[in-house]
Amino acid sequence: MRITNNMLINNMIKYIGNNLTRMDKLQAQLATGKKIQVPSDDPVVAARALKLRTDVAEIQQYQRNLKDARSWLEITETTLSDIGDIFQRVRELIVGSDSIESPEDLQATKNELIQLRTQLINLGNAAYAGRYIFTGFKTDQKLLDENGNFLVEVYNSEQISYQIGLADSINVNVLGGDLFNNGADITDAEVGNPGKFIQDMNDLIEAFDNADYEAIRNMTQNFSDNLDTVLRVRADVGARINRLELTMNRMLNDITNFTRLMSENEDVDMTETIMNLKNEENVYRASLAGGARIIMPSLVDFLR
Repeated sequence: MRITNNMLINNMIKYIGNNLTRMDKLQAQLATGKKIQVPSDDPVVAARALKLRTDVAEIQQYQRNLKDARSWLEITETTLSDIGDIFQRVRELIVGSDSIESPEDLQATKNELIQLRTQLINLGNAAYAGRYIFTGFKTDQKLLDENGNFLVEVYNSEQISYQIGLADSINVNVLGGDLFNNGADITDAEVGNPGKFIQDMNDLIEAFDNADYEAIRNMTQNFSDNLDTVLRVRADVGARINRLELTMNRMLNDITNFTRLMSENEDVDMTETIMNLKNEENVYRASLAGGARIIMPSLVDFLR
């Protein structure tokens, strides 16, 4: 086959272009820190990168769900603690009623009980991020009116769950019937009527109003039962918070592991890449120098 000068020049340009392409790819890797710029650079790395990025995105969403769920449960736990404090104070007032003699003292205790009942109603309407926490799925509606009567029907099946893992979810809400009606559905007390907590407060206030000391003493067990209910529900909420903490720790480990896998799959070895780039630069310079020798002859040289 006859080799012409034109063929030499064309081949030279092609090889210099190939050298320049390889050098450009290495420079892009150094600039971005990534092995590939488009999927066609390495389909296997690209496919694995997409899978790992999807996994990391899912874990990050689970972490957001965990934070939201924990905040909801922490608000609930704080509310339950405040309700427990109310019943502790009520029991103190009941025990101290034996030493009350004057009508003024009875009236003062009654007024405190009225304030405690108002606070109990307010706690029954506690909300997290604009959502009422004791009304099941009806998070846009209050549980109790200003008199402590139920405003909505809430069923035991109305449990709000957060997805916190691939096949893991957790219930975050406490149902108003379970709390304010000692474990029953609100519908058992009927909308428009108070639950057991509020009714007990009403009866106790009436007993103080009537100076009925026997009725006051008989209310001791009622409020002990109410406190037991609060403690039971609070223990359940505490267990769920502990579970969330364990899951959050596991998610932190998962995100660390998957991020490391992403880095191993996508990120370049800077030292190796710099060495390869230096080699390609030397090859490119050498090819330019060689090309200059090929192009150097002119028409005059061939006419001699």
